[in-house]
Parts: sequence; structure tokens; C-alpha cells
Amino acid sequence: MTQPERRTLYPEIEPYETGMLDVGEGHSLYFERVGTPGAKPAVFLHGGPGGGMAPDHRRQWDPELYDVLLFDQRGCGKSLPFAEIENNDTWRIVDDIERLREMCGHEAWQAFGGSWGSTLALAYAQAHPSRVTDLVLRGVFLATAKEKQWLYGYGASEIMAEQWDEFIGLIPEDERGDLVNAYYKRLTSDDEATRLAAAREWSLWEGNVATLLPNEALLGSFADPSKAVPFARICAKFFLEDFFLEENQLLENVGRMQGIPGIIVQGRHDICTPPSAAWALKKAWPEAEFRIVHDAGHSASEPGIIDGLVRATDSLAGKA
Repeated sequence: MTQPERRTLYPEIEPYETGMLDVGEGHSLYFERVGTPGAKPAVFLHGGPGGGMAPDHRRQWDPELYDVLLFDQRGCGKSLPFAEIENNDTWRIVDDIERLREMCGHEAWQAFGGSWGSTLALAYAQAHPSRVTDLVLRGVFLATAKEKQWLYGYGASEIMAEQWDEFIGLIPEDERGDLVNAYYKRLTSDDEATRLAAAREWSLWEGNVATLLPNEALLGSFADPSKAVPFARICAKFFLEDFFLEENQLLENVGRMQGIPGIIVQGRHDICTPPSAAWALKKAWPEAEFRIVHDAGHSASEPGIIDGLVRATDSLAGKA
């Protein structure tokens, strides 16, 4: 049987509005809006934590059918202060999403998030279920001890062995029992060279586990200090704090999302956030559709993941 042609991102698009929103505690968030004012509302929640936005993120929705708000979370991208980890946690960001919804004047909207963005989308939907019409999740991360150990202990290290050696090579052997803490100390060092070296290695490890096939352009982006520094600092802080969630909290509270439909797009060969978390979520959340992509890893830039996400947003807007 002939396979349907894969969907690609919608054409490049510029925001119809950009701005900064002061959310207090010294933080100001950069946001942009794309699509058609008054169309189906959606909010984009980027990965990381600390990842920031990119222009291609605007292109995952039909601009005629959606009115999408994208923003750089605290400390990320164009938000200020740069790479700030104080007053920066999961629940403050959930509150920020609500502030942005109120700013837009939406009664409710679609929450769209991948990787850490999926974690945040679930936390938001469980805190404010009446404000979420539907969810699109990619590379589900539930922030459990098992998942954290997989990424920074025994798991991904067995598959990406050479890259793992590079990642741990920055840390003396006597500190390797707690790599996240060892990196966090260096990422918050008073010495700039120490901070930059740690940010680069942390970010490159994440870049290496993100795609099924090596992607030099993506790795180059991860190595860029303007992206690596906030990504590594904020990510390490959240890992140290268990993402400000109780163990298994997001699965245990799925009942709060009763009646909210969703689509999960998951790469079969995802080394960063393996499919077991997405499948556990699907089993706990009957309204969700589970769409596995057999020739993809974790990154939203992979062809099969793009296809899955665009089809998801189309279908939730009623487009065949």
C-alpha cells in the first residue's frame, strides 16, 4: 500500500505582533503572535528547560486556522534577564502562561509542547483544565526519577557511548556519581571560561541524543553560547530540583484533564525521552491519540515528527 506523502512545515511566516510582558520578580518575557487573529487559539511551549524559540516553531500550524502565541520562557531567548535561574521554576512558568492567555483575551487555548514543553503543557492543563481546549505533545517527558536517570546516568549512555565519554570527560572521576550537581556547580561558577565550557558540553550531549541521525546544523546551534548558556544553566537547575514536581505527579493527576482531547507524537527511536513515558501517559489518559513515528528520534526537526505534528494541529482544527 502506498504511504501518504509526508507533510512539511507551513511556509515561513513573520509575527503579526511582538512584545515583552513584565511578569514580575525581575522577569520580562518576549512573545510573538502568528496566524490569524480570532482563529483557533494556541500556545507554543518550547523545550529545555531553557531552550527558547526558533523561527521554524511558528510553522507548525495552518496560519489561516490558528492564532498562535509563542514565547521565550524565563531566562531564555530574548526574555530578560538572560539565563536567569532565580525565580524560575515550573509553577511560575505555568502562571506566566495564564498571564499570556489573559493578555491575548482567550477563554481557552491549545497547549502545544515537546520534550520539556510536554511536561509544562501537562502541568498547565492539570492546573487550569478549563483553559485548555486540547493538547499536542511530542517526545513526552514526565520528569520521573526513571527518566532523569536514563538521560544522566545509565540509559542513553549505553547507546551514545562516545558522546557520553565526551560529556563526562569534563568532570573529575570523583564527582561523576552526581553529574547534574557537578555540572551545576560549573554552570554557576564565577569563572566565565568554566561556565562556557560546561554549558557547551551539557548542550552538546542533549543535541547528540536529540536526533535519529547525526545533524551537524543542530549540533552547531546547541554549541552556540547564546543558546547553550541559558539552556544548560536552567536545565541543570530544574533537574536538581526534580522539575519542582512530586514523583509521578503528572501521571497521578491525569484525571484533572478528563475530557480534554490530545494527540501524542512520539519517535520510536527517541533516545532523549524514550517512548515508555508517552505510552504510560496514553494508558492513563483515554482521550489521547498515540501516534508513533517509526523512523524518528526526539527532535521536532525530523521529517516524521514534523509530519505528525502538522497532521495533529490540522486535525484538531477540523482540517482533513
